[in-house]
Amino acid sequence: MAGRVDPLRIALQVGLYLFFFVLFLGVVVLSGIADLMGRLFGSAFSTFFAAVMTNIVTLRIYEGCSLADIGFHWSAASARNLAWGLLGGMAAALAVLTTPLLARADVLQHVAGTGPHLRIFLFVTVVLIMGAAGEEILFRGYGFQVLLRSMRPEVAIGLVGIMFGALHLSNPHASLLGLLNTVGFGILFGYAFWCSRDLWFPFGLHFGWNFTLPLFGADVSGIKLGVTGYEPHWSAGPLWSGGEYGPEASVLTSAVLLVLFVFIWKAPIRPQRNVLLDEPVEK
Repeated sequence: MAGRVDPLRIALQVGLYLFFFVLFLGVVVLSGIADLMGRLFGSAFSTFFAAVMTNIVTLRIYEGCSLADIGFHWSAASARNLAWGLLGGMAAALAVLTTPLLARADVLQHVAGTGPHLRIFLFVTVVLIMGAAGEEILFRGYGFQVLLRSMRPEVAIGLVGIMFGALHLSNPHASLLGLLNTVGFGILFGYAFWCSRDLWFPFGLHFGWNFTLPLFGADVSGIKLGVTGYEPHWSAGPLWSGGEYGPEASVLTSAVLLVLFVFIWKAPIRPQRNVLLDEPVEK
């Protein structure tokens, strides 16, 4: 569908998309609702709420579509794509986490006074689901799909991948390699959407990765979650461990990202029909 949309119209659509996200995010933050929920849950909820509302409003204004039309319709193909995404994300995280353990460059040590608790596990799981879903809806939702249908896919995927990385600049202990790897993840998730035409596949990859890291005590993008009562202690330097930002700032993750691209290319997912990309939008 490239070339069928006027550049000014694209700018207005994407600009309004960003405007509404900032507006809805501001409503949650400035109202104090996010603070009442606590820093971790409040942050995840704020992004999720703002992303969902932004997509609902802009889809209604420009397309007359529902939120599900950005790639959240549920079907047997959706379940299959979600399962493959979860498998790929978890396997990639396991490769990054277990390789140094097997090489004895890392050991897991118990943190005094802590331990696994079901309540904490469930809380962190909900936060990670909301966080991954919110970021996928925001970065692979309507604004991204407007760009996809009006320019070369690699350009749209690259631009939004850079924006995805830039969002994490404010995370604790952010580093250059962490930023580059996060941009890589943003491009990876965009490519996953392009292949599947739904949000279930990239969401599965995103959540599968994020869910697995804290099971080994690793930080997620600089955020310590403390699920199991254990944390990694490295004998290698931050280039391998990722330092205080966590494995996402490690060269091991850089290598695994390349493997994940091949996985997405070869995974037996079922591409779905996307209303915004695969059908003319009649106005």
